[in-house]
Amino acid sequence: MKEIIIYSDGGCRGNGQSGKNVGAIGGVLIYPAGNYKKEFKRAYPDTTNNQMELTAVIEALKMLKEPCAVTIHSDSAYVVNAYCQHWVDGWKKKGWSRGKAGELKNREMWMELDALVNSHEVRFEKVRGHADDTYNNRADALVNEAMDEFLKDRK
Repeated sequence: MKEIIIYSDGGCRGNGQSGKNVGAIGGVLIYPAGNYKKEFKRAYPDTTNNQMELTAVIEALKMLKEPCAVTIHSDSAYVVNAYCQHWVDGWKKKGWSRGKAGELKNREMWMELDALVNSHEVRFEKVRGHADDTYNNRADALVNEAMDEFLKDRK
């Protein structure tokens, strides 16, 4: 089974301001055995920071052409804790709901991510954002590049 390392990031400028914001994803996929790296970035209008964090991981996993052993590095507590603290297991038991706590936000995205996670051997690692992790910083830079390009093209 191929080992893949993913660094993903998502962000949003104007988070929560419907119709007036831009978000983006960025990441780096690393295939150590083949000494291969691939970067990705994409911007989206009218979104949220959490949606972009989820989308970054979803899009990275969609790039894999076969089941792999994957380590996902993210500075998103929202994404990492959902798996490391087993929130996803609880949501699934409650029919993709938070039960009495209310509706699960981004439900369809969580369901898509979980299907992708279950088609690989995935481990999540939390990294500190804006610290000294080279690939996490690169993923963050890709997010900002995508938003800058999107806003430039809109003018």
